[in-house]
Amino acid sequence: QWLHEVKFDGYRLLARIEAGRVVLLTRTGLDWTARFGDQISAALASLPVRAALTDGELVVETAGGTSDFSALQPDLSAGRTDRFIFYVFDLLHLDGYDLRDATLEARKGALHDLVPDDAARLRFSGHFDEAGGQVLRHACRLGLEGIVSKQRDAPYRSGRGRDWVKSKCVARQEFVIGGYVPSTANRGAVGSLVLGVQENGRLVHVGRVGTGFTAATAADLFRRLQPLDVPDSPFAAALTARERKGVRYVRPDCVAEVEFRAWTADGHLRHAAFLGQREDKPAADIVRE
Repeated sequence: QWLHEVKFDGYRLLARIEAGRVVLLTRTGLDWTARFGDQISAALASLPVRAALTDGELVVETAGGTSDFSALQPDLSAGRTDRFIFYVFDLLHLDGYDLRDATLEARKGALHDLVPDDAARLRFSGHFDEAGGQVLRHACRLGLEGIVSKQRDAPYRSGRGRDWVKSKCVARQEFVIGGYVPSTANRGAVGSLVLGVQENGRLVHVGRVGTGFTAATAADLFRRLQPLDVPDSPFAAALTARERKGVRYVRPDCVAEVEFRAWTADGHLRHAAFLGQREDKPAADIVRE
C-alpha cells in the first residue's frame, strides 16, 4: 500500500516544460527560474518531452551526499548556483495528458523513463518498498532528514493530505517570524527570533530561537526584518514581560526553518536552533506539525 522516499532538505518546486522552455515555480506560484541558474533549466529542457509538469525538490548536497538546507539559503543569497541539484519525484502532466488521476506508481514509472541516469543536475527520486520503520531507521543512520511515505495507488493532490506522511529523524519544522531581538554583540544583526504558528487563523507564540545563526545570516535577517517592524504584537495572546523583553515586532510574513529538541508542556520550543529562512512557503500555511 505504501512506498517510501527520501525526504529532501530543500525547496519544493514545480517545473513546467513547454517546447524547450522551463519555468520553476514555488508552491505559492512565484517564478524562481532565474534564481537557480542555467544548469537546472538546461537539464529539464533536455528531457524527451514536448510539454510536462513535474514536482520535485531543489537541494544543495554535502560531500557525503545528504541535502543541506542550511547551505541552500546562503547560496541563493550569494547568487551561487553551481551546487544545486533538482530531484524530481512526481509527474503531473505529460505531452497533453493530465496524469494527476493516475496512480502514484504509474506516474513515477513514467517519470523514471524520462530522466537519464547520468544527468548531473537532475535526478529521479526513487523509492523503497520495505517497511516504513526500517527505511526510516536507515535514513536516520545515514544522516538524512527523514522519509516521506506515500500511498502507491493515490492520485496527485496539491496541499496537505493523508496520502503523504512525513517521518523525521529530528524534530524540525517551519515557524512564522513574529518578531526579533537585536544582537547585543553585533550592530545591525539579530540575536534571536520570536516564533509562532497559525491556529484557527490566529498566530500563537511558541518561543524564541537564538542559536544557529552565522554572522552573515544574522545580518541578513536584520536587513530583511527591519523594514517589517510594526508597533503592535502580531500574536493573538499577549506575551509575558519576560517573553517580550527587547522584542521588535514585525509583520508576520516571513518563515524560518528551525530544529528543536522537544515541545514543552506549555507549547514552547526547547533547545531550538535556526536552520534557514523559507522563502517558498507562505506564513499563512504554517501550523504545528
